[in-house]
Amino acid sequence: MDSKIIEQEHYVYNHGDSFKGKILLVASSPAVSKQTGWPIGFWAAELTHPLLVFQEAGYEVELASTEGGEILMDSYSDPSDQSGYSAHDVISLGYLQLPWFQDLLLHTSAIKDLDSRDYDAIFLVGGQGPMYTYRGNEALQRLFSSFYQSGKPSAAVCHATALLLDVTTADGVPLVKGKTWTGFANSEEDVADQAVGQPIQPYRIEDEARKLPETMFKVSKAFHSFTIRDGNLITGQQQNSGSAAARLVVQLLNDL
Repeated sequence: MDSKIIEQEHYVYNHGDSFKGKILLVASSPAVSKQTGWPIGFWAAELTHPLLVFQEAGYEVELASTEGGEILMDSYSDPSDQSGYSAHDVISLGYLQLPWFQDLLLHTSAIKDLDSRDYDAIFLVGGQGPMYTYRGNEALQRLFSSFYQSGKPSAAVCHATALLLDVTTADGVPLVKGKTWTGFANSEEDVADQAVGQPIQPYRIEDEARKLPETMFKVSKAFHSFTIRDGNLITGQQQNSGSAAARLVVQLLNDL
């Protein structure tokens, strides 16, 4: 398959076979942290690792963002960053060598232009940006709720689960009511804050989630892969849970 065909098909290889379906990946548009002053966006591994799972399972993937256009990696998630924090992430490093992937990051769809009926599943990518760009984002809330209420796999990992603090179903009921789910843990925020020497986030997902009635927020050990599927809602604790969460999406799609 040549590069032009790949571009026309959202840069997804399918090993010469027809696609099984189409999955929507959503990442944060660029923002600036009010705590640190850093430029922030999406966490690389939370995009590339699920992308690999979906591609190898034979699904077409489209990448969207909260505002559309170019998106930005959190610097610590870039395997080539001088900090060396993610130097072990050979999956992200491999994707970043590919011109079509670099082009993909420059030209994302805007969520306001999308319809859940055009896709089989949604997967929200985390990072530092979602704490600002997902929380209170009514367009993203409606889109995610539409997937969920249609019975389609609806996934979020790490700080992307900030969206679940507010999103409701069409009748105004919190989407996580009666659900068990996970997200970035206080123990992980502690590690990050200690490394930087100051609080990084404007709030903590675990603290906010535990204030919600009639829902169960669970976490595992810091930075261990941990995912939960409750019905068609799939959540992952942090960046090390992206592949596992994506595999749950594929498994659920295979079961439908």
